[in-house]
Amino acid sequence: MKEMVRIALLLIMTCFMLPGCKKEDKPVYSGIMTINNKRVGVSPTYYIEGFHVPTGKKLPDLNNQIDIISVLSGYDVNFNPLKIFFITNNFKNSFYKYGEYSDTQSAVNAFNNLTSFTEPQWAEIGDSVMINQIWLYRTSDSRYSKLRIISTILEKRPDMQDPYAECTFEWVFQPDGSKTFPVR
Repeated sequence: MKEMVRIALLLIMTCFMLPGCKKEDKPVYSGIMTINNKRVGVSPTYYIEGFHVPTGKKLPDLNNQIDIISVLSGYDVNFNPLKIFFITNNFKNSFYKYGEYSDTQSAVNAFNNLTSFTEPQWAEIGDSVMINQIWLYRTSDSRYSKLRIISTILEKRPDMQDPYAECTFEWVFQPDGSKTFPVR
């Protein structure tokens, strides 16, 4: 009988302890992300998904949230695609094109060697985003991320009035407010 009580107590204690052992998500400070300008949602609340820099997640760009990078297409009066650009809802200029490289390996090397930077002249949008570029991004609370553009798509699609824009990038976020990126 004592053995059954002991087993029952052990089972009860285990049941109470297991829910308390949730593993907390570790912060994500680097990775690869793809975002595009395809509208999702239902009328009248259409939105696009952007990259929320501080969390490293793709989120709906709704209600003027800050620190979300979205990608849009530039086009002429006939909706012919011209360029891709980044936007954000921060209340300050947040983009700087750090460099443009002739090939992937040069861009990868420059990205990996970019460990710190001095304060640049920030722009409101990331204009003319292309493969093998490196961009710096400043969050609303002055933390920083670097982005290496891996691929882009800019094309007319029958189901969209404005041209489809897509951007895949490697990113590293610096969470501490310095201008030094963490070493991976």
